[in-house]
Amino acid sequence: MSLGALKLAEALDLLHRCLSGQGSVQWGSHFKKALEDERLTFPDAWHVLRTGRIYEAPERDIKTGDWKYRVEGNAPDGVWLVIVFCFKELDRTFLITVFSVEARRRGRDEKRNVR
Repeated sequence: MSLGALKLAEALDLLHRCLSGQGSVQWGSHFKKALEDERLTFPDAWHVLRTGRIYEAPERDIKTGDWKYRVEGNAPDGVWLVIVFCFKELDRTFLITVFSVEARRRGRDEKRNVR
């Protein structure tokens, strides 16, 4: 059973509680592969999770029913990262994927050039 959609400030507070040890943070193989593909480290992602902001309303995942959030911010080297996550429980955050804005933009440009 998934949690309902949270207000952006509530989601960020809950994320920070999980990061501080009042809950848990888990990640799947897709998140780990995305880190490798982007040539990022877990400390890069952790920094964005701690200091980033949520700017957009959550989206419902049609497969799982979870509400997905996007936290965005600068990694220590200045790269702008987006980390997509959800809450499996009130005290359990699941990291879905991560990407840099430049990489995402580059991917869109490549698709345009193919067509």
